[in-house]
Amino acid sequence: MHSTAHEPHKNTQALLGKSSKNAKNWALLLLLVYGILVAVTVIGTGFKLATGDHARELFEFASNPVLGLIIGMVCTALIQSSSTVSSIIVAMVAGGLPITIAIPMIMGANIGTSITSTLVSLGHIADKKEFQRAFASATIHDFFNLLSVVIFLPLEIAFNLLERLSGLLMDLLYVGGGFSLGGFNPLKAITKPVAEALKNTLAFLPDLWAGAIMAILGVGLIILSITFMGKTMKALMVGKAKDILHSSIGKGPVSGIASGTFITVLVQSSSTTTSLIVPLVGTNVLTHRDIYPFVLGANIGTCITALIAALAVTGANAGFALQIALVHLLYNVLGVLLIYGVKYLRELPILFSHQLSLKVADRKAWGLAYILGLFFVLPLSAILLTN
Repeated sequence: MHSTAHEPHKNTQALLGKSSKNAKNWALLLLLVYGILVAVTVIGTGFKLATGDHARELFEFASNPVLGLIIGMVCTALIQSSSTVSSIIVAMVAGGLPITIAIPMIMGANIGTSITSTLVSLGHIADKKEFQRAFASATIHDFFNLLSVVIFLPLEIAFNLLERLSGLLMDLLYVGGGFSLGGFNPLKAITKPVAEALKNTLAFLPDLWAGAIMAILGVGLIILSITFMGKTMKALMVGKAKDILHSSIGKGPVSGIASGTFITVLVQSSSTTTSLIVPLVGTNVLTHRDIYPFVLGANIGTCITALIAALAVTGANAGFALQIALVHLLYNVLGVLLIYGVKYLRELPILFSHQLSLKVADRKAWGLAYILGLFFVLPLSAILLTN
């Protein structure tokens, strides 16, 4: 009787404790979004300061589309976050990086981010059958993103397809001056002072050094902000994300893609989406064909971070910063529509990932060779060949 009488009181305390924790997480989330916006402004200011008169030489070095692709790919593979790299690219465009150079970098970021799901699959390496299923489900992401690049990079080089489409879309959405209210830009008001204060603090250094330090600090702040944002969003949303995932199984590709997009927006990380799904295939709850649409949705959902970052950009390059964020979104949406929409193309990632997983399950060293070869050896070899 005594313990029963205290039960409602304990439940109330638990609810209050959970509510307080959620409130703290939401406050932290707002602070981290602010951190991303500040970081973008700092990187843009620093990049502009550092390049100055040397911008043309720097851009000529990166003007080779293959080199731009590789830069985006390797950076994302190392950081394991396309959200981070795409936000950095937005900031670099704000600092003067031509959008023509930035587009291949965005494509490379898409390939680089798929390393995460492949690494997650290694958790099943002790059991041959589990490992084979998990590796097949993880590398669907790799092969889909590689196929997207094979299709869209030549189209971009030949016709500037994504640049033109994003330009048309930007003309519809962008009214000049960034995100403003009656001529007043609230984001500029809260981010620009931080960048200017840091610039003034480093004024005793040559512009090249001051700008480089600002860019490095900005990149560090973006990495920290997005890492902790992912953890905070997991704490707030992963339970709901799992519910959405399970309720969407077997309801068709449109439902799967929409759910993958929504989950990734919720948790701010395509890595989280894939880490939720790959173990389900490894343990035979789902097949790798079942999770294919979810992976594609994750590609689309991860674009939200670059769009948020673009809101912080003001000045002459604000339109271009928004445009590269829209390129990221268009590239992923068009990739899903074309590749998943055409039956022959749709089957290629499934076929390649399945065949590779059978070989890797028999010889696990092939798995390591695949990861190192695709994400590091091949890109670095291409850099050497292009120089």
